[in-house]
Amino acid sequence: MAQTEKQAEKQTESRLTNLYEHPGHLLRRAQQISVSIFHDEMGDELTPVQYAMLRSLESHAGIDQVSLSAISGIDTSTGATVCARLEEKGLLTRTVIPSNRRQRALAITATGEQLLADLIPGAQRLRRRLLAPLSAPEQLQFMALLSKLVQENNDQSRAPLARREA
Repeated sequence: MAQTEKQAEKQTESRLTNLYEHPGHLLRRAQQISVSIFHDEMGDELTPVQYAMLRSLESHAGIDQVSLSAISGIDTSTGATVCARLEEKGLLTRTVIPSNRRQRALAITATGEQLLADLIPGAQRLRRRLLAPLSAPEQLQFMALLSKLVQENNDQSRAPLARREA
């Protein structure tokens, strides 16, 4: 290991006595901030998890609940509850799959499609507000590093994200 790498590693090590040196704590705080801004910009009709699942369903019509949960990075129990709530709101339909009566094929309704279209400006504002403290190059770097962190640690999740092509 080169001397500069050793020095950098030593600088990132600490006794972790300050809570704000813990990456997990900072990620949790970032999530809290993100959810707060989500509701400011997107309203209260959907939760962030409902939005994620509905947005994923938009490009995967006919998918079953378990698969939708997997491509959204949501555990199947939560996914089933979210789908039931979205159905109650008239944003998706769940139809029994004849070949497997335990599974439900999902489809977004016209109301759900319209809601997603209406939320695009809010989603854009959300992204801008959340990343506003960073310069344009820092935003690109942050998103690349955050994506890498999530992808490389995917298998550590209780609900690993399943990759699926649209």
